[in-house]
Amino acid sequence: MKHYAALYKNELLNEVIPFWENHSLDKEYGGYFTCLTPKGDVYDTDKFIWLQARQVWMFATLYQQVAQKQEWKEITKLGADFLENYGRDDHGDWYFSLNQKGQPLVQPYNIFSDCFAAMAFGKLYEIDPQEKYAEIAKTTFKHILKRQHHPKGKYDKSVPGTRPMQNFALPMILCNLSLELEPLLGSDKVSEVTDNVIDLVMNTFYDERTGFILENVSDTGKFVDSFEGRLLNPGHAIEAMWFIMNLGIRKNDNALINKAEQLLFQQLEHGWDEKYGGILYFMDCKGHPPQQLEHDQKLWWVHLETLVALAKTYTYNQNPKVAEWFKKVHDYTWSHFRDVENGGEWFGYLNREGKVHLNLKGGKWKGCFHVPRALLEVWKTLEKV
Repeated sequence: MKHYAALYKNELLNEVIPFWENHSLDKEYGGYFTCLTPKGDVYDTDKFIWLQARQVWMFATLYQQVAQKQEWKEITKLGADFLENYGRDDHGDWYFSLNQKGQPLVQPYNIFSDCFAAMAFGKLYEIDPQEKYAEIAKTTFKHILKRQHHPKGKYDKSVPGTRPMQNFALPMILCNLSLELEPLLGSDKVSEVTDNVIDLVMNTFYDERTGFILENVSDTGKFVDSFEGRLLNPGHAIEAMWFIMNLGIRKNDNALINKAEQLLFQQLEHGWDEKYGGILYFMDCKGHPPQQLEHDQKLWWVHLETLVALAKTYTYNQNPKVAEWFKKVHDYTWSHFRDVENGGEWFGYLNREGKVHLNLKGGKWKGCFHVPRALLEVWKTLEKV
């Protein structure tokens, strides 16, 4: 397994990161372009807050963990300054999107803008310890905790009281975000937050009867037999398991790590497409047709997060089953998502058969995050084997 480390390192530093360095920087107005063609041409100039923040975090992390290159720090600042100047409304909530110049386009309905802004400024503070960066990160995190039980607030379209539900995504992200912000929050606060979200992820959203992690449950943690209640997202569940493993290592809790491995395999084995290979995007826990028309597509982040989870599991226990699954997912991912013709960043969206469905390198939902983060995580993780 260790030989993969060099492969992932080379892909990160010599292909993927240069693509974003060369094509995404808006040197006129600040921030980053994320809507990029296979060759890196900009096809739309709107700027999406969570993608801006993710790229800030990515380059700050490279500066911290790989090499203290001044150009990486300058790229980090290019995005952070843009976010600081234009990213929030008068209440301190982060918009969903802005135009190229920084004028708001879409209201702050999506709490994940806040999550990744906190993550970005927390990491920026670690490489450039200005108090204003710490304050932005801590204030944003407090806003997230205040909104966690009703994330969309006034932008929620559901009718109150009829079918109140809670969603898996925010507890999952809080597992990782809390750890990211530990240098600012302190260990006691991180323990307080993560003990709660670990229970949610591993008990409330996990249906022990079926072995599936559900995307939505009732406000009291019960199964709801509806489109939303039956929904599975194998990639989300698998990504959460490597967050949980990191928390298990922090807590020195071998039982938690072992349970995360068990749940990882349950989601992966169920989500794997035996006919065409790859991991399905959405599924219905009862086998009914999902409402998402893209349910059978194969997405980049699902496969890359799975590789990270498998790499971390293997480093922990050297389980031969993990190595077999890593090779299986690696072979599919590298042979289908990499752009052999143009190089650089990877494709994001395949149809069920594994053919490129959208030939973008970045867009409204895909930016400089899942591909480089996964390459970095797998490289650094397997290097320790």
